[in-house]
Amino acid sequence: MSASPDLPVSSPCIGLCRLGSDGLCEGCLRSGPEIGAWSRMDEVQRRYLMEDVLQQRQSQRQAFMQRLRERSELERVLHPLRHPPREQGWNRDELSDLLLPDRRPAEAAVLVGLVPRGDGTRVLLTLRTDGLRHHGGQVSFPGGRVEASDRGVLGAALRESDEEIALPLHKVAPLGYLDPLLTISGFRITPVVAAIDPDFNPRPEPGEVAQVFEVPLDYLMEPSRLRSIDMDYRGRTRTVLEYDWPGQRIWGATAAILYNLRRRLEEGA
Repeated sequence: MSASPDLPVSSPCIGLCRLGSDGLCEGCLRSGPEIGAWSRMDEVQRRYLMEDVLQQRQSQRQAFMQRLRERSELERVLHPLRHPPREQGWNRDELSDLLLPDRRPAEAAVLVGLVPRGDGTRVLLTLRTDGLRHHGGQVSFPGGRVEASDRGVLGAALRESDEEIALPLHKVAPLGYLDPLLTISGFRITPVVAAIDPDFNPRPEPGEVAQVFEVPLDYLMEPSRLRSIDMDYRGRTRTVLEYDWPGQRIWGATAAILYNLRRRLEEGA
């Protein structure tokens, strides 16, 4: 059975196209010959490889992902890796009076890393070094601007995570995307949700990251832990979100991304 020329060809490609030392693509886990023969396969062959062979390879390579108890639920409610969200930002209306109509926001991506621990899933966060141009001294996710050399937002999130905290590709398993978020500093942030190997040992880049720490996901998903606060920005009162976590202030864009994660999980329950 051949695929109809009017239908898109099924593909596991997520845009992270680079062969690893084992000869498999670091994004989709296909071998070079499999990638080369993909367009000549019929739909039955492609589906078998995607749903059986590649799933088995992923389970063998990233066994830690099987320990993430929220995995199935997350994969159901997140935007799929093959289809990054295109909308301008779920909070656009809140910033409508700050956005310039003739200026497009700069594209950025962050990694919402979920670490499966024995006592439950934890969220990996960083404290940015004081003096950085954007959000210095604030709690954030690893990430930054999408560069021309990146394979889209996924490639940017993984590259920035490697640069900021030395997170290698074999220690992270992307699951999907949250909704894009606009910031008052002029960025459109696409959050990539991923499982992180609990054996990963962060090595912060001192010029960007002062500290790496974890917060229980259950704590951050509890509605009572999140509060709204008013602050002055350019002479106007703005309402921002904030978590009261001991020793750290988790607020602004980071809190908004966690709120979007909670809403996605609530709506998909």
